Amino acid sequence: MSQTFDVVVIGAGPGGYIAAVRAAQLGLKTACIEGWANPKGELALGGTCLNVGCIPSKALLATSEEFEKANHHLDEHGISVAGVKIDVGRMQARKDAIVGKMTKGVEFLFKKNKITWVKGFGKLVANGDLYTVEVTLGDRKESVQAKHVIVATGSKARQLPNVPVDNQAICDNEGALAFGTVPKRLGVIGAGVIGLELGSVWRRLGAEVTILEALPEFLSPCDEAVQKEAWKAFTKEQGLEIRLGVKIEKVSTRKNSAVVIEYTDDKGLAQKLECDKLVVSVGRVPNTDGLGATNVGLKVDERGFVEVDGQCRTNLPNVWAIGDVVRGPMLAHKAEDEGVMVAELIAGQKPHIDYDCIPWIIYTSPEIAWVGLTEKKAKEKGIAVRTGQFPFAINGRALGTGQTQGFVKIVADAATDRVLGVHIVHAHASDLIQEAVTVMEFKGAAEDIARICHGHPTLSEVMREAALAVDKRSLNS
Repeated sequence: MSQTFDVVVIGAGPGGYIAAVRAAQLGLKTACIEGWANPKGELALGGTCLNVGCIPSKALLATSEEFEKANHHLDEHGISVAGVKIDVGRMQARKDAIVGKMTKGVEFLFKKNKITWVKGFGKLVANGDLYTVEVTLGDRKESVQAKHVIVATGSKARQLPNVPVDNQAICDNEGALAFGTVPKRLGVIGAGVIGLELGSVWRRLGAEVTILEALPEFLSPCDEAVQKEAWKAFTKEQGLEIRLGVKIEKVSTRKNSAVVIEYTDDKGLAQKLECDKLVVSVGRVPNTDGLGATNVGLKVDERGFVEVDGQCRTNLPNVWAIGDVVRGPMLAHKAEDEGVMVAELIAGQKPHIDYDCIPWIIYTSPEIAWVGLTEKKAKEKGIAVRTGQFPFAINGRALGTGQTQGFVKIVADAATDRVLGVHIVHAHASDLIQEAVTVMEFKGAAEDIARICHGHPTLSEVMREAALAVDKRSLNS
């Protein structure tokens, strides 16, 4: 006989496990279905983010940044070092230990909140007064029933036609996180978040990195000032080779294990790139095949996204969908907020998400973070704006730490002074952006930031100076 729950969550990534925790906190009998297995064959919670995404990539980024600092930047502080080497095996072991700690932490949260972990992969099979979800793990099958179902099955790497990913020579994000040695030549298809982050990791550790990007514009979602600063940092200062406007024609491997990418460049000329490893990072697609949507009449669009309204309701009563399987940015923190919102809606509360206040972050060095509108987008919407920008190069704290690259730019409504967008390039942009998110969530103005006392000496003073610059009264420039 199948178990019955108030809420069953399909998927235990950031959206799914957070939804389960919040539902359990609110007194709902909750189960979460997850069948992810790590390379050792052990089932693990946390989804792509904790296992082969956000967490392991940030661990490798941190290690590579320390290596880069030891090799190239400690001498600025009067510290002399010699013979610095990277032990890739120990670096990978450290990464794996962090992943293990995080996934075990989710297991602890499930036990603490009395959430049932149903091990396997869930498929909707029937609806009625209750929804029936079939759970498969190998040859074993079982069913659970629930009044409410939350679909949180996440996303998977998009594949290119006729480019077979084997995670040996040709890799997606999973393979690129698990190299046993530093490749001499690394090719990357895609200059988005994943391509730039993973390209940066292996470039710092000694690889010659070439990134091929289909779009003619670098980091097109970013503000133009950010695009220019990032291009200078990554290409001229760090040595990433980024080629824009390319069209991939063919990818093949040779007997010596080299990968050959044949492509057309932005001038229409045929080109070849030969490398030892290739990372394919051309976006992600929703993980809805095998969900059983047609069994119950759940609407899924032609791209595989579950159709939802502004509060993540699907076309079926009491079926919800969150995170990468629905519209909006594929960001772990967006999925988490949607998970909380849905759990609270099920419990009868009235939560709300302002999707305009969700921050974007690229964890390169320097980091790139933004929230809200770019100056260009605001003008396209017919909004007159004023902007303020201030560099870290003359900030005392930045000078002391040697992290002076970048700036804060604020875009404000010219009529109301309301902050419409904030854009940051800096080593600590991921933390600094949160002040902007808070101000925007409360519909704050640039003047509000300018009037708040910021500690000295701190990096946050650059945010204040940028706000003052909106009114052309920056105090330190």
